[in-house]
Amino acid sequence: MTITGTTGRQVPGPSGLPLLGSMFDLKKDSLGTYLSAYREHGDVVRITAGPPGLRFELYAVFSAEGAQRVLATDSANFRKDNAFYQEVRESFGNGLLTAQDADYTRQRRLVQPLFTRRRVDGYADAITAETAVITAGWHAAPGGTVDVVDEMTRLTLRAVTRILFGGADVDEAVDVVERCFPVIGDYTLTRGYSPANVPRSWPTPFNRRAAAAMDELYGVCDAIIARRRAMGEEAKGNDLLTLLSQAESAEDGSLGASEIRDQVLVFLLAGHETTATSLAFSLHLLARHREVQARARDEAADVLKGRIPTAADLDSLPYITRVLKEAMRLYPAGPVIGRRSVEAMEIDGHVIPAGADVIISPWVTHRHSRYWDDPERFDPERFTPEREKERPRYAWFPFGGGPRACIGQHFSMLESVLALAMILQEFELDAVDLSVPVDTGITLRATGPARVVLRPTA
Repeated sequence: MTITGTTGRQVPGPSGLPLLGSMFDLKKDSLGTYLSAYREHGDVVRITAGPPGLRFELYAVFSAEGAQRVLATDSANFRKDNAFYQEVRESFGNGLLTAQDADYTRQRRLVQPLFTRRRVDGYADAITAETAVITAGWHAAPGGTVDVVDEMTRLTLRAVTRILFGGADVDEAVDVVERCFPVIGDYTLTRGYSPANVPRSWPTPFNRRAAAAMDELYGVCDAIIARRRAMGEEAKGNDLLTLLSQAESAEDGSLGASEIRDQVLVFLLAGHETTATSLAFSLHLLARHREVQARARDEAADVLKGRIPTAADLDSLPYITRVLKEAMRLYPAGPVIGRRSVEAMEIDGHVIPAGADVIISPWVTHRHSRYWDDPERFDPERFTPEREKERPRYAWFPFGGGPRACIGQHFSMLESVLALAMILQEFELDAVDLSVPVDTGITLRATGPARVVLRPTA
């Protein structure tokens, strides 16, 4: 199936079923569908899905050069105006993830100083303390077996909550997030990918369950923010909530209570789910590749000599960093990134029409044969400095890119490398599950266990 733009070549794509297009393929395995579309049709693909009257078109751009156009060079032409981001905005607020235009620019200017490398490095103690709590419990794991997906989700949630709220409010917030986030996430995802939705205000069981979860989540955040503001000068500290409350400038003013809550919700969402994915699949891959695991453990032992790592150790752990980057190549936490075009634009010789829903996909680009030899093979040596320089900038982009690149990139890398170094010092890992099925939600999610057997090191 093809269409013709005003210039450029015809845009190819899968034909799918006569009446439903690729609807069932996308529902069954969207990531596999995108990967097959690239392999069969090239770097720009048009995918149609849905019955007549509710059919939608999706333009997928898979090359590194195309991703750079969408995210960076021509980012003003590709906005977060699609239905999916609108649902995320309504569920998790108008924070940095979803805000646009003047709102986004103002928020970014106010929040950016809180994510400098020096500021983020100050959170290393909280990261290592929570990692120590998690690994201490592993010594009593039944059969010495844990599911690293569950364990890394617990670790990153506790770490980001501690960094956001400080010690006093961690347990209260973690309990609510663990209970409410899955409900809100599934609700948002279902509505974001549905061709038609009833209004959120209608009292359907689905709407009411999600509304109750949002009320509880918003309520605990608002209560913590109100308590912190009521303390005034007594609330001074290094937790992120205090710093958000104090952020101000002559040009942008300060963040109001609802704006602070929106940022907190985004940080809770992006700050634990994405890093948990990177950590879990790093451990899964290390457990399957014992030689790589041994080399990474040797590096941790040589650098740390049994002590707790600090932020100053990050640059001294290059091999563990390469392991992490390769895991993020194979299992990017944000496997698909959506935008909507403003004006028609030619990319890779094909026209993307005005008003089109557009995706770029780290999942696919990270497997693109032009940039990666034997792309399904796990090989941390792909990320030596020399080999990284040989590839286009957007051959690897797990943190997005351009003016909307993830503000927490250094935080995620710091947390992941320090946690991996601590775990490798303490345990050897053997894989129970040799493959882990995945699906795409708001972030990449495992749909099956990733169990490993733990053996304490000598």
